[in-house]
Amino acid sequence: QVRLAESGGGLVQPGGSLRLSCVVSGINFRVAAMGWYRQSPGRERELVARITTFGTNYADSVKGRFTISRDNAENTVYLEMNSLKPEDTAVYYCHFPRGTNVYWGQGTQVTVSS
Repeated sequence: QVRLAESGGGLVQPGGSLRLSCVVSGINFRVAAMGWYRQSPGRERELVARITTFGTNYADSVKGRFTISRDNAENTVYLEMNSLKPEDTAVYYCHFPRGTNVYWGQGTQVTVSS
């Protein structure tokens, strides 16, 4: 059974940092393409960052501030978020696509506010 479990969200001031983690089970993690998405109230869920065996890609809004990485020994994908802005406030979801199926974690809330 595929499971994705996010953690690491919270309340942070503008300019601050957070690191999100997503522990994955039930898949061959080493070759899996993994992603982080986010959704804020009234908006569509959007891709934030993605990591595959070929590299990484980012939404323009987070380039230079966020870094996605993975630890294959721990079956974990990370999202390091720096220079956070109020518009980064959202629920962040870990994402794994496989064929016609898409798997999501339960989400972790990130709130950027003074």
